Amino acid sequence: MRKIPVNEAIGQILGHDIIKIIPGREKCRAFRRGQIISAADVPLLQNLGKEHIYIWEAGDELIHEDEAALRLAQSASGPGINLSEPSHGRVNLMAAYDGLLKIQVDQLHWINNLDSVIFATLHNNRTVVKEQKLAGTRVVPLAVERSLVEEAEKLCSNPRPLISVKPFKNLWTAVITTGNEVCYGRIKDGFGRVIRKKITPFGGRFMSQTIVPDSPEIIAAEIKRFIGEGADFIIITGGMSVDPDDVTPLGIKASGAEVVFYGAPVLPGSQFMLAYQGHVPICGVPGGALYSKFTTLDLLLPRIFAEERINRSEIVALGHGGFCEECKVCHFPACPFGKATYL
Repeated sequence: MRKIPVNEAIGQILGHDIIKIIPGREKCRAFRRGQIISAADVPLLQNLGKEHIYIWEAGDELIHEDEAALRLAQSASGPGINLSEPSHGRVNLMAAYDGLLKIQVDQLHWINNLDSVIFATLHNNRTVVKEQKLAGTRVVPLAVERSLVEEAEKLCSNPRPLISVKPFKNLWTAVITTGNEVCYGRIKDGFGRVIRKKITPFGGRFMSQTIVPDSPEIIAAEIKRFIGEGADFIIITGGMSVDPDDVTPLGIKASGAEVVFYGAPVLPGSQFMLAYQGHVPICGVPGGALYSKFTTLDLLLPRIFAEERINRSEIVALGHGGFCEECKVCHFPACPFGKATYL
């Protein structure tokens, strides 16, 4: 890049975009990289505060900001990612389809530890929709050394692509509702409607719902029956508190399922259980899910429908960010709730 006075730039090829900003009203590209400067352009550039501009001089040791950003974005992109055209030295990464956003957080830290390289993303493990902007990358100067770009490309792609989107699977979902009061008709069940509503955004297929009394043996038998009939996912509602008649956790254990945790560091939704019977996730959901809009279940559903197996350490990490502020106007998932530090 060669710096020259604006008055001497007539007929030269501009080496970078120049942005015009009107505070509170507009931010736009006033001059485009590659534009040939005319005599009429000189006062316009001066009005933008430009007394000098950069002229691009090709050299093997330097890469222009647009090319650098595009190369970084291409190296970082895994399945489910589309790219924007370079603009103002920046490339955005967008979702090719609805799904679960996956960010390799350690790699992201390595990349941003490089001088002059910037990569910003949304939080890992959140639900995203087709064409949503997920991340952006750029380099700070107008041109950077080729060796720096090559180093950043390696960090963007190894050991995995930095950013990807996992599609949701249409899991057959069975619901077991527990409680003598519901089973014997003393009160009306409210969970069936709630669960249907929660699984629909992920393409979940409602298999069936059964209502059973507070019996560990019957709960265990229903879990085995549904798995035998092809259930991909089982949600068991009610009976998750510490009252002596709340026996759902005992029923889940009696089915032979491997319990990952019982009691999540999330409020609301702490009396929640996650277990696996082979590859089938089983969620024990407390009654709070009937009146709290978002709970532990909502934090885990995207990962379950992306067919990820969740481990205990990931649940432990939810404590940082696991306190819902219960805002009057809810913006979940675009809020801090459930955004664990390193997940």
